[in-house]
Amino acid sequence: MNPSSPFLQIDDLFNLSSRIAELSWQPFRPGIMIHRLYGDGISGPAAALLHFLETTAVPEHSHDGYEHIIVLAGSQRDEWGNLPVGTLRVHSPGTNHKVVAEKGCLVLAIYEKPVRFVENTVSEK
Repeated sequence: MNPSSPFLQIDDLFNLSSRIAELSWQPFRPGIMIHRLYGDGISGPAAALLHFLETTAVPEHSHDGYEHIIVLAGSQRDEWGNLPVGTLRVHSPGTNHKVVAEKGCLVLAIYEKPVRFVENTVSEK
């Protein structure tokens, strides 16, 4: 977020995937790019856009705070089911899961606290 601006605004959020090249992306995990909106993902709250390429998986991780996921394009799944475009999922503190995006996806992730990775490798594709 720009310190000279009092707010962050993303217009036409559910059509952001058609403008994905307009954003600055950084590598996050193998097959996943991140565009941070605020926070560093290490301490305190954070929000980011995550762009999953096809057949990408996120290893098991734990949530110490609430995590809000909004699927903007594509879909992903975890042990609790499939999340198609337009889905909002809120994970409560103390929950663990793995995420798989067979055909890729774009999500908005908002974290109360950083996640802790339980595994160091991607085991599911």
